[in-house]
Amino acid sequence: MSQIPPIGLPWLVPRIAIVELFGVLGTTIRSPDYDRILTALRDDARVKAVVVDIDSPGGSAAAAEQIHRGIAKIAARKPTIAFIRGSGLSGGYLAGCAANKVVAIPTAMVGSIGVISIRPVVTELMQRLGVKVFVTKAGAFKDMFQPFREPTEEEQKKLQTLMDEYYAWFVDAVARTRHLEPKKVRSIATGEMFTASKAKELGLVDELGDLDTAIDMATELGKVPRRLAYVRPRRAILERLLGRAAGTLVQEVTAEVERRLLTRIEFRA
Repeated sequence: MSQIPPIGLPWLVPRIAIVELFGVLGTTIRSPDYDRILTALRDDARVKAVVVDIDSPGGSAAAAEQIHRGIAKIAARKPTIAFIRGSGLSGGYLAGCAANKVVAIPTAMVGSIGVISIRPVVTELMQRLGVKVFVTKAGAFKDMFQPFREPTEEEQKKLQTLMDEYYAWFVDAVARTRHLEPKKVRSIATGEMFTASKAKELGLVDELGDLDTAIDMATELGKVPRRLAYVRPRRAILERLLGRAAGTLVQEVTAEVERRLLTRIEFRA
């Protein structure tokens, strides 16, 4: 993580911290990195307001909840503004709605409130390759997420129950942070994407504007001079060795392989 400089003459002045959430939650955006960043910003008395700059289609449900909680803890102590520049979808929106206010470019895509579980099945491929799988297990459903066979009807019912639980939590989180009736949130939580203009009508966005709009809002609410500090995660060692572009490409390819082979539960568009 790019640490805020230690106290020195320039840093005696209060600042507005800007945190960027660009990419897929859980892969490009690693929740442990952001846990440290958000905790540091929450506890640093020199940071008087925070702007979370978002462009994310969502991703891992667990990562989305972790970041949502981290932003909510900051918002409980100091003005926190979410700015949606391109997409704030599913888990990306969940992260942003934890802020005190949400600002978005009018043409940004917002919403996609819902849950999806993706399970690849490679039975035919394994048959073509002559590969067999023998399973020894204790627990009737221990292998229910494995890709070497199709799920049974009972397993699908259990998975749907799990999805409904995640969905109910997501709806409740949006209703609570946006001060909306759960019934209203459920009516728009169809997985549908909205333009930010429409999302404002629905109560998912507070203001339409750009990053400057969000910074102005943070300046006013935090009663702090317009002095900005960008706070980013420390680059992974792979990026430092290969360069940012190459390192990011390798990470994305690796993540895509995992996404295709492993069952996952996501807040993702």
